[in-house]
Amino acid sequence: MIHSIPSGTRDVLPDETREVRAITDTLRGVFERHGYGELYTPALEYESVLARSDMAEAQPAYRVFDESGAVLVLRSDMTVPIARVVATRYPTAEPPLRFCYFAHCYRGVQPQRGHPRELLQAGIELIGAPAPQGTAEAITLLCHALDAVELKDYRVGLGDASLFPALMASLNVPEDAKHALLERLVSRDFVGLQAALADSGIGGEAAALLLDVPQRRGGPEVLSDIPTAAHASAMGLRDVHELLEPAVAERVIFDLGLVRNIGYYTGAVFDVYDPELGAPIGGGGRYDELLGRFGRSLPAVGFALKVDRLHIALAGEQRGTGALLLNGAANPTTARGEE
Repeated sequence: MIHSIPSGTRDVLPDETREVRAITDTLRGVFERHGYGELYTPALEYESVLARSDMAEAQPAYRVFDESGAVLVLRSDMTVPIARVVATRYPTAEPPLRFCYFAHCYRGVQPQRGHPRELLQAGIELIGAPAPQGTAEAITLLCHALDAVELKDYRVGLGDASLFPALMASLNVPEDAKHALLERLVSRDFVGLQAALADSGIGGEAAALLLDVPQRRGGPEVLSDIPTAAHASAMGLRDVHELLEPAVAERVIFDLGLVRNIGYYTGAVFDVYDPELGAPIGGGGRYDELLGRFGRSLPAVGFALKVDRLHIALAGEQRGTGALLLNGAANPTTARGEE
């Protein structure tokens, strides 16, 4: 008899659990050495609290009612709950505040695509540290953590969430067309972006810029000859890059088409790529306006690693050695392509 489990979930058996635990233990050690204290929040939050993020894209997918009839939701990320914690438990604490976490988050899924409904994230939030220094600290910590688990071939794509919206505004893109263009850019669908531009009646030099700029990817040279509307974003990225130590800076690839489908990001955003996977291992960015929605206005930046994807990437890189060696654990596991 086969008893199924919900689509987008899975059982994690002992050998793999040992490997994942070795990864999270290593990450925890790096976070703590950099002064980040581990934080737990409830998996369930009041919907009325999370609604303060005022971002439809970040709203949780699963809702239940408690005994009084209040709506509870399963968190879809940890950034919004930590914003709540800062406002309620640290209302007068001197910034910057540094938190790390290891938590399951829950997303609505389309079963036929094999997306995870439940995912384990490891991440940090740096509260009260403005750009560019705070952003450089977050990227540095990200690279130190990945180096510690011995991921070797990764790169960090660095962009700015405000760049493409600023470019659209300068070119007078109609409001009703902006959402469709951003959707195509989030999915890296440049053919679809071209079609959406045509559908919106945008042509000529404006269409050429909106197609060209987000496809610029590479070293610092991609920041040259930037349209005036995107100049501030480009200079902000340059400032971050100049603060990075050489070993971290050489991991960074500027990606001017990198945007987010979660609307609370306001500035620099970044993703982690590895050739073993066709999807980012994790990412993060600045959300300088979110804390103000909870009553304490502070700049902030953070990142989250998808531990399952990190595990797959490590297994892929180390498959040639015959074992996944992490903190003494030598238990190879077959890599799983979940997305």
